[in-house]
Amino acid sequence: MSKNILIISSDNTGHGHKSITESLCEKVDDHNVNIHVVDGFSLGGEVLLSVGKSYGPITRTAEGLWKLVWNLSSLKPAVVNQMIETVIKNNFLKLLEEFKPDIILSVHPNFNGSILNILEKQGIKIPFVTLIADLVSIYPLWADKRADYIISPTVEAKEKCIEYGVPSENIKVLGFPVRSRFYRKAANPKKTYTPNEGKPLKCLIMSGGEGVGNMKNIAENLLDHFDCNVKIVAGRNVKMKKKLENALGKYGQKVEVYGFTKDIQDLMFSSDIAFTRGSPNVMFEAFASNTPIIITGALPGQEEGNPGFAEKFNLGIICKSTQDIEPTIEELLANNAEKLNNIIESQQNFINEHAAEDIVQFLLNLDDPVYQTSVSLSYN
Repeated sequence: MSKNILIISSDNTGHGHKSITESLCEKVDDHNVNIHVVDGFSLGGEVLLSVGKSYGPITRTAEGLWKLVWNLSSLKPAVVNQMIETVIKNNFLKLLEEFKPDIILSVHPNFNGSILNILEKQGIKIPFVTLIADLVSIYPLWADKRADYIISPTVEAKEKCIEYGVPSENIKVLGFPVRSRFYRKAANPKKTYTPNEGKPLKCLIMSGGEGVGNMKNIAENLLDHFDCNVKIVAGRNVKMKKKLENALGKYGQKVEVYGFTKDIQDLMFSSDIAFTRGSPNVMFEAFASNTPIIITGALPGQEEGNPGFAEKFNLGIICKSTQDIEPTIEELLANNAEKLNNIIESQQNFINEHAAEDIVQFLLNLDDPVYQTSVSLSYN
């Protein structure tokens, strides 16, 4: 008998929620499953959809405002839940009637408590599962203890959920799901890096789907001090792409600037080092592709703990100032690139290639109490 899984995601608040959803959808081909994905913001009509679309402009140009929004939402989660409940209720109930889901999975914090409110008030009994899309500094909105289960990517996020009052037994740590194309195939394994005079260092600079960060200064520091080639991904930030092309044109073919690309995995595979902000999705895609990362910043709020997480497990290093880029690279390449190669090895040992499949299997076995109590942790 087939199962219907309704996934509440988001198309406009960065690209992470969408990427996570795609990674799960890849794994249902071998199962008798129907998946319907909906942008939660679309359930609230144009008003709520415009709120979702404001994420990009705010995070690109007003990080202080984003921090204020994040902090206020964290202080009053019940108010946020009630507001969203009011605007999505009718469309959500209509969606339930049309799709008749057996399971609801939410991968966006803004729709956990609001949907649980609706289900509770309407007396509707459908298993509800939250999949946390952040690593360490999670919203209270992720941790609604009424959810049947919360799937956490890390032990750190699980511990935060417990602080918010979620019973430990209702939280399953199954890793962070990454789309399959980011994992290197046997024909393209990651090799240890060996410094070679005359062989330029291949650097990738990216900053998540919204293209935030001081990518120009990073590129200039690299190109002025090292024999390197630099590829930059400006994401959806069209203005930044144009500015970068104009400012870095003097370096000629040593620099390539890309907009939003669906082939980011190929850029990672061909790079020795990637510079990125602390976006959880971008970080884990780099880990999966076995590309050492240098983290140059993080959005206030949900990304603040991510750089420390990467350093804790030796998956990358932090570089807080562009002035520190030169000594940071020199440190990585010293002693025949010992530190860089240690990061490569740590990523190989850390990443769980089966996280997406583990999550799908967990959802499909929700009605099996024996499986739920015996499911093992895939992340340590």
